[in-house]
Amino acid sequence: MSALVPLLVTLPLLGAAIALIFGRRRRVQVGVSLLTLTAVAVIAGILLYTVDSTGNALAVSVGGWPIPFGIVLYVDRLAALLVVVSSVVLLAVLLFSVGQGAADGDDETPVSIFHPSYLILAAGIFNAFIAGDLFNLYVGFEILLVASYVLITLGSTESRIRTGVVYIVVSLVSSILFLAAIAAIYGALGTVNIAQLSERMTELPSEVQLVLHLMLLLAFSIKAAVFPLSFWLPDSYPTAPAPVTAVFAGLLTKVGVYAMIRTETQIFRDSDVNTLLLIVALATMIFGVLGAVAQAELKRILSFTLVSHIGYMVFGLAVATPAALGATIYYMVHHIVVQTTLFLAVGLIERRAGSTSILKVKGLMRAAPVIAVLYFLPAINLGGLPPFSGFIGKVALFDAAAQVGTPLMYALIFGGIITSLLTLYALMRAWNLAFWREEEDGMEEAGVAERTAYLGAAPAALVQTERRVIPRIMTAATAGMVAVTLALTVFAGPLYDLCTSIGEALQQPITLVQLDEDVAS
Repeated sequence: MSALVPLLVTLPLLGAAIALIFGRRRRVQVGVSLLTLTAVAVIAGILLYTVDSTGNALAVSVGGWPIPFGIVLYVDRLAALLVVVSSVVLLAVLLFSVGQGAADGDDETPVSIFHPSYLILAAGIFNAFIAGDLFNLYVGFEILLVASYVLITLGSTESRIRTGVVYIVVSLVSSILFLAAIAAIYGALGTVNIAQLSERMTELPSEVQLVLHLMLLLAFSIKAAVFPLSFWLPDSYPTAPAPVTAVFAGLLTKVGVYAMIRTETQIFRDSDVNTLLLIVALATMIFGVLGAVAQAELKRILSFTLVSHIGYMVFGLAVATPAALGATIYYMVHHIVVQTTLFLAVGLIERRAGSTSILKVKGLMRAAPVIAVLYFLPAINLGGLPPFSGFIGKVALFDAAAQVGTPLMYALIFGGIITSLLTLYALMRAWNLAFWREEEDGMEEAGVAERTAYLGAAPAALVQTERRVIPRIMTAATAGMVAVTLALTVFAGPLYDLCTSIGEALQQPITLVQLDEDVAS
């Protein structure tokens, strides 16, 4: 079964090469991309079943090199679960982009560039999730970042180039910090293998551990868009094509969160910065959601809510109990799926109404009732209404924090509740204006204008684009993702049990004996 592990990375890279060779044949590229991501989803599902049923992780030393010289790919329950979820999300967004490309041609997503870049992005994401050492994790980040540089500037419009430059600069700063931290760790301990670092980190003085810890934490916080290092995200994501924005919002920041989880729980077990993380988590939740409330453009609203909900994951990580870690993993899965779905729904709104400004879009409940449902269900889920997965994840986080019972924990619980309510307010205000407000209601229009006058100066508040036809495959892909969001609620019990077992396993260090045995097998 270990032989399947490298395929999670090699298949997307191979698919990208084939797609590049057939750059002028759209159907071949689409077929290769769909087949590749479907195969990865199936393989990841098999690996998840294997590691969960046996309770043992799978590890492969690439090229047969011994530890610590070889590149170790390591698949436990956490890595396998995230690869499964990521592959499903990538597949749904790919279908959405296929519909968009068929309707619009190459204006938004030039097919000869898009498919190879998309598969390379997927390879980078999967590689980051299964990396068994810090340098391979860095390589995974760089693979996905190089592909994201291409994807975020597709179409070469002025706004995309401008925001792409900001994104690239910020990403390079984060990568430099990460690489510097890796060099310092290798110089101090002679390895970057996570299992070996888990054993050797305690050999260093606490001050040195703290410096190395903070260097990695700073690099990952930029990638995860943790406040105040999240300034780049709300301007970068909304300008990209709808499929690109959706996959970026759903997955890229979660790779940063995943890296934080790995390093906090398995490398720096004795270097406690949890109080700092709690304060940062509270600031991320509150400032992110306040930014969402002040926006008039749907993509920017969702970008700010994305920042605020990263705060919930940092919150659970900082609580640092098995229950809190399990709740964090569940909430991460929920947020990957729901945030991606909302961005896809907004993509449909933009095509149907010719705008994503809640000051300009109106009457969609009557004009596009299917889109109304596809937006409403994930919106109330993200807002945390029961019985949806957003409510389940937040209650689990709050319960884990309440069991610790310190005043700071209760402050975080209160902040989390406020964030949830303001998220619901921002998303339902958009629902009310874009879907319930009718075109011909003059008196109501005057009242709305008076109540929302403060939004007129918000970025992109009055931007108008052209209306476009919505292919059925785009609606079907979004509906499929809505179904997945509902499945997170229907099957919350088994999924939460899996996440709980992951949380408990993260409290146990990876031992070299276990890793050596897995590699040998």
